[in-house]
Amino acid sequence: MVIIGMTSAGKSTLAKRLAHQYGLDFIELDALHWEPDWHEASEEVFRRRTDEATRAERWIADGNYYQVRDIVWGRAEAVIWLDYSFPRLFWQLTVRTFRRTIAQEELWNGNREKFWWHLKVWSDESLYHWLFKGYWKHRHEYPQLFKELAYAHLTIIRLASPREAKAWLAGFQ
Repeated sequence: MVIIGMTSAGKSTLAKRLAHQYGLDFIELDALHWEPDWHEASEEVFRRRTDEATRAERWIADGNYYQVRDIVWGRAEAVIWLDYSFPRLFWQLTVRTFRRTIAQEELWNGNREKFWWHLKVWSDESLYHWLFKGYWKHRHEYPQLFKELAYAHLTIIRLASPREAKAWLAGFQ
């Protein structure tokens, strides 16, 4: 399975929960993508890491990286799309940004977010920039991708709110 959605939708949280509950390998694409000091892995290295990780028998991945979509979606059986409203995502991003900044939470490979990065909404360093830039694009793009022959094998589960996700998860057990 792969969980997709905008930044701060809760992809990792849901993936970790399902991985723990069902004994799946958890693949965090951000951890495969980001090197120390916020350097991006080369596309070749990122694709190799993703290829190796998705060869496991039972796995769940979180993330939206187009560079490895063919690998991840090609091997997945289902896509869970956390398609939450813009105000909901904005709120969750704000809460998460404050929490991570205050706690100095380590993310991947020693990386930590800096609060002032997010204030520069014009910059690619800001997750608010990515939210504004990608929200409407993905809402249009994903349904088109789901129709492609290469992904016809996927079961698509579209969850429109945390409440809907919680109800789905309760019924999934």
